[in-house]
Amino acid sequence: MNANEPGQPPVAQHHSSTTSNLEVPKVALAIGAHPDDVEFGCGGTLAKWANLGCEIHHFVMTDGSKGTWDANADTQLLIERRRLEQIDAHERLGGAGSDYVYWLGRVDGELVADVDGRSLVARVIRTVKPEVVLSHDPWKRYRLHPDHRETGRLVCDAIVAARDPHFHPEHALEPHRPQHLLLWEADEVNHIEDVTSSFQIKLHALEAHVSQFESTMKAVDEDGLAEFRARMTTRLAEIGQPFEMQAAEAFHLMSNL
Repeated sequence: MNANEPGQPPVAQHHSSTTSNLEVPKVALAIGAHPDDVEFGCGGTLAKWANLGCEIHHFVMTDGSKGTWDANADTQLLIERRRLEQIDAHERLGGAGSDYVYWLGRVDGELVADVDGRSLVARVIRTVKPEVVLSHDPWKRYRLHPDHRETGRLVCDAIVAARDPHFHPEHALEPHRPQHLLLWEADEVNHIEDVTSSFQIKLHALEAHVSQFESTMKAVDEDGLAEFRARMTTRLAEIGQPFEMQAAEAFHLMSNL
């Protein structure tokens, strides 16, 4: 496993003052570059919170149109398939359905953290009013995929815009300041969420993304899928082991936004 493994790569070292287990928020907004990124990055945390009464929302930045190794694939059909898979995964985590899944709609591989994107993400933050936002760490070293880096940048920029009243007055919405930002694929881990009770739900949600079995999960048959489940289970156990947790997800936590 390396820095480009999706979602929860191995943790090289923990911050000396690593915290754990935020108070369960009333509303959480998870923002991923592609369909399936949220499940990899924070699926266990969202499932745990949803089970405890949190209202969870997904926001996907790109259309996922490059998410296949089939050079002859019908990309429009792939886009439609991945949208349905994302809604299914959201519901498996405990989400309330398609009205709680948002789409920025940028072309896969072409996302840029521009002002128009910042406005659209800030609008969703002001509308949903999450206490916690979760997304990619834009400062992750040696991360190859540009959409992951740009999503992290876009989310950080949009949080500033959403909280400050003179950004995007055309929204005609009250500013909203989230309490916390949790960044997965963290370059410097300083927060852990115990997902012992929910990691199986995370796996179940990941398996909604059937179109990604071959390319992302390296699972072309049932044996491969079993190996994927075992690999993910082992990884979450390794993250939790220093904290005496059976399974955990790792983040960089930013508060006082």
